[in-house]
Amino acid sequence: MEEKGKRLMGLLVLLMFATFQGCFSEASQPPSKKKSTQSTAAHRFGSTAVFPITGNVYPLGYYSVTLKIGNPPKLYELDIDTGSDLTWVQCNAPCTGCTLPPESLYHPKNNLVACNDPFCSAFHLPENIRCEANDQCDYEVLYADHGSSLGVLVTDHFPLRLTNGSLLGPRLIFGCGYNQRNPGPKPPPTAGVLGLGLGKASILSQLQSLGLTRNVLGHCLSVRGGGYLFLGHDLVPSSGIVWTPMSRDLLEKHYSSGPAELLFGGKSTGIKGLQIIFDSGSSYTYFNSQAYKTTLDLMRKDLKGKPLEDTEEEKALPVCWKGTKPFKSIQDVKDYFKPLLLSFTKTKNVHLHIPPEAYLIVTEHGNVCLGILNGTEVGLENFNLVGDISLQDKIVIYDNEKQQIGWVSSNCNRLPKVDRDYNEDFWQPYAADFSVLEEKLSSNCSEYH
Repeated sequence: MEEKGKRLMGLLVLLMFATFQGCFSEASQPPSKKKSTQSTAAHRFGSTAVFPITGNVYPLGYYSVTLKIGNPPKLYELDIDTGSDLTWVQCNAPCTGCTLPPESLYHPKNNLVACNDPFCSAFHLPENIRCEANDQCDYEVLYADHGSSLGVLVTDHFPLRLTNGSLLGPRLIFGCGYNQRNPGPKPPPTAGVLGLGLGKASILSQLQSLGLTRNVLGHCLSVRGGGYLFLGHDLVPSSGIVWTPMSRDLLEKHYSSGPAELLFGGKSTGIKGLQIIFDSGSSYTYFNSQAYKTTLDLMRKDLKGKPLEDTEEEKALPVCWKGTKPFKSIQDVKDYFKPLLLSFTKTKNVHLHIPPEAYLIVTEHGNVCLGILNGTEVGLENFNLVGDISLQDKIVIYDNEKQQIGWVSSNCNRLPKVDRDYNEDFWQPYAADFSVLEEKLSSNCSEYH
């Protein structure tokens, strides 16, 4: 089956060999310069970095941001992924399996992270890595959609403009990927992945360790396409947010919560105790086999007598329906379906509402398809993943300092508060399914590639 616009990339580090202890080399420190009033205000968590998002759930199947890297800076479009830690870009070292032309690849300039760097050593814990002179720090990331990236860690400047006006250029550690494996017939035209998971390898954790932002991030994905991402706490709404505690005992490096009960049309499905992972790297939502089959059975039973019938002609997703005539938008068909709801049972009155428009898509052929998939079939075992389709038109906040995840309905078409500062319209009609199964770093004595 062709799976157009569907990616499962950063999800679920089920086998995670590396844990960080927050060690950073001198190379990761901000560039030395005279202190200004603005930079002093920015240090010790003074502000927030904001990035416009492009992408959509369908038909593109990915959401991305554009970051500047290097000096002089070069632009790189990266998939945003809260389901994995390591940020990496396609790298001309040379490169095998890269999808961008050579001139668009990252070029390393004697900026490798050494095997004996504390960052590399911490990434390997609890493994004991033996280093010899001139060893490099290699990485390999394996994703649940069977994609992968192999490369070496490097450090370079990331020019950032914060909401308080500060202009900064911290040196951050990321992956220079010289061997890529891309699943599917048509990989996205992005340069790599922006890893925003809980581990210390993430760009957010590095910025927090350098005292530049708070350990808080959020995203607002517009159902029309586009949206915005923020690193820091400045854009967190002061009221209206529904918060649920993170479940750190579930998966240490993933934004997870639970247990939750699944309701269909306001009534219990009998499915309880669901462990939920929030993953911006996944285009669609995944339920475990029991929850998925129960949901699908209830929907099909509820659709009896309505002008919809199953169609196997549609290749966009596994379960699709066609009407008496092609649908133009979700608005044409949403009234035939009932809302879903995840009720988090450890916290009173904490619910994630999933209306039909947050689990259905209308394809280019005018059919309607279910944007909830069987996670057990793709190797997610008993985990349940809330992907981009169910997070649209909400500000979703991952507060690592208070160990909580929150959300509130919002218009994600324009960036709040700082639109005028950035002088842009942040609605851009452009959505991924990234799920890490394994992420590891290794050191060896070989030359760089």
